[in-house]
Parts: sequence; structure tokens; C-alpha cells
Amino acid sequence: AMTIDNAGIVTKPLQPAFLYQGANGQNNIAINTENTILFTTGRFDNNNDFGSNTFTAPVNGRYQLNTHVRIDTWDAQATYYQLYLVTSNRTYFQTFKGAVGSGDLAYFTMNLSILADMELGDTAKVVLYQANGTQQSDIHGESSFSGFLAC
Repeated sequence: AMTIDNAGIVTKPLQPAFLYQGANGQNNIAINTENTILFTTGRFDNNNDFGSNTFTAPVNGRYQLNTHVRIDTWDAQATYYQLYLVTSNRTYFQTFKGAVGSGDLAYFTMNLSILADMELGDTAKVVLYQANGTQQSDIHGESSFSGFLAC
């Protein structure tokens, strides 16, 4: 479960760590609704702790969670967008104003990172909320959700 090489480098192949990317086709997301972001393409999942768009903590600890979400056809008429990292114990979020510049944007990127205290069985997922405006925004497939056990 742990390897130490000749240089003294320690690796733990089962240490919880994951990176998933988004699904194509999450288009025209619903407004005034919490939209769970779909992450279907796994780049790695060291301990198989990610499933159904949700990370489940396999042990108690502090987990570094990160999300990068690209919204195509950003609606300038939206009052705001909120990006959430929702865990069993707490919801972390960042708010972005709808009007950025003049008119709709071809795309806009949002990022959110947090060191979250999680216990065995706690879960985490990513949610996007668009307040008002037009139902036209798409979640780009290159959006990502990653995390690892920090301590």
C-alpha cells in the first residue's frame, strides 16, 4: 500500500485522489434550479471513491476539493450564477454576476477550491445555479472536479 524508492520518495497508490471531467450535452441548464454537474470521464480515481457525480470520503480527514467549470453562452441577463461544492457537512460557494461586459459571453470560466473536513462516508458534488435570465447556458465537457486526501 506504500512504496519508498531509492531516492526516499514515498507513494501511496491507494491514497484517495480523483479527477473527473464533464459530460457533453448538459445544454440549456434550467434557471432558478440547482443543477448537479455531471462528471462522466474519469482521468484517475486512485481508490475508486467517485461515482454518480459524487465523491465519497473513504476515511476521516481533510480533503482538498477543486472544481473548474466553463459555461458556454453566458447569459448577461442572469441576475447571478453560483457555483457550489456541496459536502455532507457544509456547502461552499462563489457568486458571479451575470452581466460581465456588454451582452452575452461566448464562455466564462468559474473556479472554486476548498479544504474540507470530511468523515468516512461524507460526500461531495458540484452544483451550478443560474438566477433568472434565459435558459441558454451550457456546461462545457472540459469542466472538471478533482480532490485528494490532504491530511
